[in-house]
Amino acid sequence: MRYNMLVFSMLFAVGLLLANGISYSYDRAIEAEMADTIEAPMVIAEDGEASGGKFIWMPGEPATGGGGEGWAEFVIDIPAAGTYALWGKVIAWDGNSDSFWVTWQPADPDENPQDTNNNHFRWAVAGGEAWHWDRINHWLDNNDRLDREWDFNKAGETVLRIGVREDAAMLDVIFITDNLSADEAEVSLRDPGPEDATPVEPREKLTTTWGKLKAQR
Repeated sequence: MRYNMLVFSMLFAVGLLLANGISYSYDRAIEAEMADTIEAPMVIAEDGEASGGKFIWMPGEPATGGGGEGWAEFVIDIPAAGTYALWGKVIAWDGNSDSFWVTWQPADPDENPQDTNNNHFRWAVAGGEAWHWDRINHWLDNNDRLDREWDFNKAGETVLRIGVREDAAMLDVIFITDNLSADEAEVSLRDPGPEDATPVEPREKLTTTWGKLKAQR
C-alpha cells in the first residue's frame, strides 16, 4: 500500500509539471576537433590552452585575409523538436580573422555560402586573443549582428557545418542549447565533460602548433 501511494505521488508530481508547461533544457558541448568530417584546408591544430589541447582552423598568420575553402561537419542528434542556439569558443585576432560560414540543416536550406556569399550564414566572431565564448550570429551587410536561432520540427539527425571564411579564425568548442538567452552566465556555457558523448576520433593533426606560431610573432 505504501509503495502504491509513493508511485501515485510521483505520477501526480510529474503531471503537475507537465500541466504547468515546465520543460527541461538541453545542452551539449562538442570539441571542434571531434567533427565527423574535416575538409582541408581546415585542419586540427594544437594549443595547450584550448579545451582538450586542440582546435580547428584554416592555418595562417592573423591579418592574412579570407581563405573561403575547407569546413568541419558535425552530425548531431537533437532530442526534441524546438528552437536551438549555438555558441562557439573562439579566438579572433583581428578584423581579417574573425568570421566563419555556418549552416545547420535541415533548419537551413541546402546551400553552400562559400559559393553564394549569402551573409545570412555569415558568423561575425567577437574579437579576442584568448579563448572566449561567442554566440553564432547573422552578420548582415549593414554590420548588424543578430543572434541566430534554428527551428527543428522533429527530433533526430541534423548536420552542422562550420566553413572557413577567413584564415586564422579559430574554433575550440561548439555548444548547443535550447536556452535562447544572450547572457553567457544564464546559458551556463562549458567545455565538454562526461555528460557529452564524443564517439568519433580526430582525423588528422597539424604538425606546427599554434603555440609555435604565437612564439614567432
